[in-house]
Amino acid sequence: QVRLVESGGGLVQAGGSLRLSCAVSGGTFRDYAMGWFRQAPGKEREFVAAVSRSGAYTDYADSVKGRFTVSRNNARNTVYLQMTSLKPEDTAVYFCGTDYTYNIDEARRYSHDYDYWGQGTQVTVSS
Repeated sequence: QVRLVESGGGLVQAGGSLRLSCAVSGGTFRDYAMGWFRQAPGKEREFVAAVSRSGAYTDYADSVKGRFTVSRNNARNTVYLQMTSLKPEDTAVYFCGTDYTYNIDEARRYSHDYDYWGQGTQVTVSS
């Protein structure tokens, strides 16, 4: 069974930064592309960022492009989301997910492509 544990969320003022981490266990980390999604109260889960198995390819939602950076450390079975210039509209629960794919340079943005999810970490940005 694959297990994902997110950490690093918290309360931050607008313009601040946070770094989320997602540790993966129980599977072969290199076999998964990894994605970050978020869900605000009353809204559907939305794509934030994804990184390919190799780490060479990344994709971002337009709303976070230029502010967020996704990366992975395959030796530590961990994916990161560095968030800067945070805005109140970034407030949400952030989830990481695994995407089992044969393509080492693919990073998908649809939640139905993802197999396993973490429990989420709350990010709150005050104005």
